[in-house]
Amino acid sequence: MNSRLSWMMMPLLLLALACGNKESAAPESASTNTPPDAIGSSKDPMPAGAAATSDAPIGPISSRGTNPEAPAPGQGGSIDFDLPAKWQSQTPDTQMRLAQASIPGTGGPGQLAVFFFGPGGGGGTDANIQRWIGQMEPAPGSNPQPQTFQTGSGYKVTWVEVAGTLKASTMGTGPTADQPGARLLGAVVEGPGGPWFFKATGPDATLVGAREDFLAMLKSVRAK
Repeated sequence: MNSRLSWMMMPLLLLALACGNKESAAPESASTNTPPDAIGSSKDPMPAGAAATSDAPIGPISSRGTNPEAPAPGQGGSIDFDLPAKWQSQTPDTQMRLAQASIPGTGGPGQLAVFFFGPGGGGGTDANIQRWIGQMEPAPGSNPQPQTFQTGSGYKVTWVEVAGTLKASTMGTGPTADQPGARLLGAVVEGPGGPWFFKATGPDATLVGAREDFLAMLKSVRAK
């Protein structure tokens, strides 16, 4: 083949080589275009909220081991209630508490905590009542029984009173040792946007004297 023919064939040879390289690269470029949805782990949701605590209502909280974030003030289902005059309102210790107060008394201070987890949140009434009873070792011969009444504004209140020993908490909150001579007052308030959970604990002498104030507070619950 003469030199002139060789130079004429050269562009055709280069074109053939270029086409061959393009075809061989196609599978690699396709493999890099995998849709993000194909990566399953990147779509797995992460649970939100803090660890469950012993003084919080049960239901979705304890079953998942997490707590939902506290609702913003004014969120649907808001209520008002009258805190007894001698009780001292406090800034809640945790986001799980809607309200908190110190209860003065002859036996030493007790504490009130009020919880709200949004409409339908926090678990069933009976389950929470039984859980509160289980946090106490009732005094010998006592048989705590829940009672129910209707407020003047139409809310249903189920409450229980347990005297005995307040058991040590195993969930990181509450007493670190058993507390004999204690009393617990717990109530579930049901109504539009609820439920709400009221719980008072403290020395027996203090909570006995606070019972009527506790009930009066519950009867004062009304829509905000």
